[in-house]
Amino acid sequence: MLKELNVENYALMDKLNISFSEGMSIITGETGAGKSILLGALSLVLGGRADSKALKDTSRNCIVESVFHIEGYGLESFLEENDIDYEPDLIIRRTINPAGKSRAFINDTPVNANIIRDVSNRLLDIHSQHENLLLSSSKFQLSVVDAVTEFGNLKDEYFKYFNAYKSEKQKLEDLLARSAKAKTDYDYIKFQFEQLQQANLKADEQNDLEIEIQELSNIEEIKSGYERLTALLSNEEISVVSMLKEVENVLNRLAKVHPASNELSGRVKNILVEVKDIGEETNRINDVMEINPERLSIVENRLNTIYDLQQKHRVATVRELLEKQNNYGASLNEIEDFDETISKIQKAVDYNHGKIKELAQQISELRQKTLPSIEKHVSSMLKSLGIPNIVFKVELSHSGHFSSDGADNIAFLFSANKDMPPREISKVASGGEMSRLMLTLKSLLVKGSNLPTIIFDEIDTGVSGEVADKMGNIIKELSKKAQVINITHLPQIAAKGDTHYLVYKEDTPTTTHTKVRKLNDDERIIEIAKMLSGSKITEAAMIHARELRTP
Repeated sequence: MLKELNVENYALMDKLNISFSEGMSIITGETGAGKSILLGALSLVLGGRADSKALKDTSRNCIVESVFHIEGYGLESFLEENDIDYEPDLIIRRTINPAGKSRAFINDTPVNANIIRDVSNRLLDIHSQHENLLLSSSKFQLSVVDAVTEFGNLKDEYFKYFNAYKSEKQKLEDLLARSAKAKTDYDYIKFQFEQLQQANLKADEQNDLEIEIQELSNIEEIKSGYERLTALLSNEEISVVSMLKEVENVLNRLAKVHPASNELSGRVKNILVEVKDIGEETNRINDVMEINPERLSIVENRLNTIYDLQQKHRVATVRELLEKQNNYGASLNEIEDFDETISKIQKAVDYNHGKIKELAQQISELRQKTLPSIEKHVSSMLKSLGIPNIVFKVELSHSGHFSSDGADNIAFLFSANKDMPPREISKVASGGEMSRLMLTLKSLLVKGSNLPTIIFDEIDTGVSGEVADKMGNIIKELSKKAQVINITHLPQIAAKGDTHYLVYKEDTPTTTHTKVRKLNDDERIIEIAKMLSGSKITEAAMIHARELRTP
């Protein structure tokens, strides 16, 4: 239940604190006093749209905070899923800064407006006058029927298969679209794959081929160089080898008279060995190298093939070409596997469709069984509310498609006159009849739900006298099952409340404030008398007010 509402700097409210009780709370006040402002402030902590225009003082924040007692309403798992600490008293706070930026908190944990709406939908239902338009909504009508139909786990099971059906059907549609496109592209992909496959590419071959073609293209220059090296090292009369031998001979002769030259002689000997080896190696290289125009042509063609493929596929390496080849191969495999995959998913779609069809039929049957009791309840209550010739029918038909609620269309048909067949509510019901019908349906919703709090904003519009008294009795009865906060202009209903709050304006030399205070018993009599006779309270109005307050 709603325990407390605190408002600061909202519209005409500077600072406001209201503590609510169980049972039936009444809120009254003159037109324009600010009753709608109170609901506007409450809507903020229920996830409503924030606007900086709502700030009374645009230099400071607006803060609205509500405290709900939630023990026994099964919100523990929801709060845990959203990383919010559970406390028996749940505090929802909303702040709006002068720039219009909004922040929201649940138990001091920052949350987004969607989470606040999810929580508030489990805690509170606000019925305002414009909600009478909901009577024409098939979704609302269905929610009324479902609120009093005992489904057990049937709807949960249906919803599970319905979600699976939607998911698999979407997969199937996506796959069919991909399959159609892929099959259009199949020949192109296959050609690209086979061309790359026939090229028989190897990851590192490009570098080796580029080295080889450089050698083959310059073979004559290379051979000429090695021939000249061989000659310089050992083949000419004055070669490096012959000169080193001469140096070695001189050092050997010196060694006979100058032993220190032995070291130099040894070093020259080592150099001579190395130079001879180099000469032999250059000669060997020269011998094995040959001019090979055929090999040159082969390498050129191979590189041209690689370069053409790289340019075509806009890549720079053979490794990237191989990756392209693998991707084309994977695409071909996927296309070739499409039919099998489509068949598997189609089976899943058919299975889930069969399940939801079966479960939707069971849901329809349970709804159909509930309709007579709904019709009886609504007709009985509306007769007691001054519509003696009421005809109220609920028609159930198959919608032709499946939704998250099943496969049914619900239509509420209404007639208040003997000579008029029942038709759509919006076409035949007056404003007062709409109010009474909505109260009747809300009573069904409260009975069928675990909702802690319901707020009626002048649901009694268009009624008076004995009908108003009976509406008050219905609202009073509802307050035994849920906390009811009722904004009313009718004294017959105001008198039945357990607590009574007055909304009023207070003027200062510079501004106007909306305030709310809880009335004591004597003040309630005076307020009800005002509602009966106007601002000038008569003795008859006071007597009537006391009579209304007498149980």
